[in-house]
Amino acid sequence: MPEFLNLLPPGKALAHFLEYIHKLPDFERIETNLAQGRVTKNTHKAPHPLPTFARSTVDGYAVLASDTYGASESLPIYLRLIGEVSMGSDPDFNLATTQCGLIHTGGMLPAGADAVVMLENTQVAKPGEIEILRSVAVGENVIKVGEDVQKGEIVAAAGSLLRPADIGGLLALGITQIEVTKKPSIAIISSGDEVVSPAANIQSGQVRDINSYTLSALVERAGAVPIRYGIVADNEDELQSVTKKALDECDLVVITAGSSASARDLTAQVINSFSGPGVISHGVNVRPGKPTILAAVNPVGSERSKPVIGLPGNPVSALVIAILFVEPIIDRLLGLHPTRIRPQVQAKLDINLASQAGREDWIPVKLSPEQEGFSAQPIFGKSNLIFTLARADGLLHIPPQATGLSAGDMAQVMLL
Repeated sequence: MPEFLNLLPPGKALAHFLEYIHKLPDFERIETNLAQGRVTKNTHKAPHPLPTFARSTVDGYAVLASDTYGASESLPIYLRLIGEVSMGSDPDFNLATTQCGLIHTGGMLPAGADAVVMLENTQVAKPGEIEILRSVAVGENVIKVGEDVQKGEIVAAAGSLLRPADIGGLLALGITQIEVTKKPSIAIISSGDEVVSPAANIQSGQVRDINSYTLSALVERAGAVPIRYGIVADNEDELQSVTKKALDECDLVVITAGSSASARDLTAQVINSFSGPGVISHGVNVRPGKPTILAAVNPVGSERSKPVIGLPGNPVSALVIAILFVEPIIDRLLGLHPTRIRPQVQAKLDINLASQAGREDWIPVKLSPEQEGFSAQPIFGKSNLIFTLARADGLLHIPPQATGLSAGDMAQVMLL
């Protein structure tokens, strides 16, 4: 398989692969309160300002700021109390100079008032008279009309990933239903004669299926629906049959194992048996995950290709490559723009790490908090040891232009 030797950098390989993905998302209307983690179809603008009225941010007294100028504990100013603002309704009084009104956090500022004095900066001189012990400026302790959002302002652009704060903001504006992209379906096929169900009592030479379940969890986290197609033996006809079914039913097909350049590895061979572009690249200049397959296949009767990714069988390699390639493809299928940013931190490496120039490395690390940031301790282990990742907090990135990192160097760590 000569194309295996044509190793592209991960970023270049992904960019080239994305050129083959043309599927437009499907949409559905759902309740906004259920839309966390979903991607918006349309751009939403505020139908009215938020807040719709000037309101107090503290408990205290609504005042005309100019009435308080010069006030101090040694020289208080006295204002006449003329009423109390009821929560959830318009004030039933207006303020004139030398007057004040009792107001609570979130209460509507009465007409004439332009500031609020905090309760702790006042005291009752006598019934109906309040001592002001500190001056306030115009607008102090007050949220103005439209200070959060102006009418017509964009509050959720098309292609946005909705977060908890977005849900609250949309509902604050009365947007109780929203159109979002449907979750794409991701086929997961695990292959190998030695692979058995996690529930099986394993025999000598067998291993339990890890990849189907770690990948399913990753797919769900990314906002898609995983569909597991079971374990396929190292048999070309069987793998081809299952792959055909997955192509017919899903938006992306992920095949684990069978991507190395050996006689028993059938993934690339099966992919190329279908119509369409076939294997786009076989091999990525990254560790772990070098024998990754990126492909596009036309399902039977369709002129539009679907993406297919062949992952290494080793669990660490499979999961790292899924983070680098499967998640961005899901973002594209969701119509997410721009692609989500994965959480990252800078951490100080505690030992020397060697690397090969031109290759991008991702090293599992344990993070420890320090006085100024984090330190990163590499977790060494072969790529078929799942707990190498399970014990890690993140993946430390060694860029391709580096020949390694030294103890004490700061490095970027992508959180898992």
